[in-house]
Amino acid sequence: MAAVFLVIGVLGLVVLLLSLFVGEFGELGLGDLDADGPFSVPALAALLGGIGFGGAAAVSLLPGSLPDAVTALLALAVGIGVAVPLAWGAIRLSRALKDMPTQPTLTRHSLLGAQGVVVSAVPSPGYGEVRLALAGQQLKFSARSDVPLPTGTPVYVVEALSETAVEVVSTAPDPHPLPGGDTP
Repeated sequence: MAAVFLVIGVLGLVVLLLSLFVGEFGELGLGDLDADGPFSVPALAALLGGIGFGGAAAVSLLPGSLPDAVTALLALAVGIGVAVPLAWGAIRLSRALKDMPTQPTLTRHSLLGAQGVVVSAVPSPGYGEVRLALAGQQLKFSARSDVPLPTGTPVYVVEALSETAVEVVSTAPDPHPLPGGDTP
């Protein structure tokens, strides 16, 4: 009898592994089985696994002097007692993962306003390289500028030319201001 419960538990594991590695069953052309809640694949896998493994554990712990029908019913009750909290946890976990907030995907428009520093000098007609702080990460981009910018110059992105190239301006104060506050 324990073997029957173990087969049910293994079936639950197989369902879970298939959904992880192959995908949801609705994607296999079996209809709309990608339901949320108690009929979701994780919930059904947890239910089968809990009934199977919980029932097998109960069969092995119950005394052998009980009639087979009583042993089967007690093992089934223990299996359901194990399976229901597992299925509930699977539902809660899958909903939490599905509803988890994520950051939007970065695009070239995300580069506008980013600040960074020149890592390879930017010549006036041509490209150099800048390292920008973007979404908490340091990323390197090709950069051009209207004026030459030496290595180490702090910069600000004014235009995203492509996914990998930007136009920058220096944010460093001018070291040679003209009298009266004008700059050359």
